[in-house]
Amino acid sequence: MKRNLNNVCITGSGNGIGKAIAILLNKHGYNVACVDINLEDAKKTIYEFENKVARSVAISADISIISQIKKMIKEVVYSFGSLHIMINNAGVTRTSDIMKLNEQDWYWINNINSKGTFFCLQAAANQMKFQKTGGRIINMSSVGARGFVDVSNAIYAGSKGAIISLTKTAAQQLGKYNINVNAICPSPTYTEIVKKLIKTRSLEQNKSENEIMKHYMRDVPLGRFNQPEDIAEMALFLSSESSKNISGQSFNVDGGLIPS
Repeated sequence: MKRNLNNVCITGSGNGIGKAIAILLNKHGYNVACVDINLEDAKKTIYEFENKVARSVAISADISIISQIKKMIKEVVYSFGSLHIMINNAGVTRTSDIMKLNEQDWYWINNINSKGTFFCLQAAANQMKFQKTGGRIINMSSVGARGFVDVSNAIYAGSKGAIISLTKTAAQQLGKYNINVNAICPSPTYTEIVKKLIKTRSLEQNKSENEIMKHYMRDVPLGRFNQPEDIAEMALFLSSESSKNISGQSFNVDGGLIPS
């Protein structure tokens, strides 16, 4: 895909979906800043890059802390000269019934998923506005925000719903700076987080992990789990010139689970 914007920052890229996005964008020639709360994980992602010409940098940041977000943006600009694409992928959850969630869960999930995404978006948009280059912002939501019955928990669903709303408003307010804002809503994707969720549900329901996986797939017309690479392909499209007139949208990648 054609690209005019080259420098990308991806949060939560030490593993899972973020890692897959980083590897694919590097393959297509983007300069990639891998951000993770665990610096060693970010470095391991870069180690797997096959394009050795494109530049890369590993950055440690806790996106629930605004000062670390600002420092992260400065490090990206220092490394690449500018920031063109911000992919807000970092997120957390745990499996729980709505009646068992507590205040600590609310703050933990929302501090990263909602607050972290908002202030990463704001910091990236400020940098893009200053550069006068325009840019792309891609937020990671979830089909859990759209009524997926097996969502990990209700607080997580709410935090991802907030991201969809943020995406719409940000697209309307940032369009004048030539900044596109979109979101991706994956269904369960076979990452370490989902593997833990399947194991927890297996123990709770006294069923095999294979039975739990089949249960998740029961309503998916295409009949298969997402792989991280499936989400990465959508991120690549939204980063490219092919998506230059798409903004304010939230795209399900779910095998047809929840038609939108």
